[in-house]
Amino acid sequence: QVHLVESGGGLVQPGGSLRLSCAASGFTGNFYRIGWFRQAPGKEREGVSAISGITGHTYYADSMKGRFTISRDNAKSTVYLQMSSLKPEDTAVYYCAAVRGSGLLSTNSDHYDYWGQGTQVTVSS
Repeated sequence: QVHLVESGGGLVQPGGSLRLSCAASGFTGNFYRIGWFRQAPGKEREGVSAISGITGHTYYADSMKGRFTISRDNAKSTVYLQMSSLKPEDTAVYYCAAVRGSGLLSTNSDHYDYWGQGTQVTVSS
């Protein structure tokens, strides 16, 4: 059974940085794709980025390119989202999601089968 646990959220000032972690378990080898999503109050969930566990290839939603970096450490079964130059509009609950296997990367939430519980990121002075 796949299990995802996010961590690393918190309160940060505008212009600051945070690194979110998504600890994953239940996969066979590195055959997974993990994506990061976020949902702000009153808004729809939006995709941020995705990564392939087996190839390390990455994908970013157009609006997320430049300030967010996704990476993985297969030895730790963990995927990271490094966020920099944070803005108040980045305030949201951030979720990681996973799907088994290799294949096209996507930030379409319909393509993912497993979800973590989310971690709150608040950007405020």
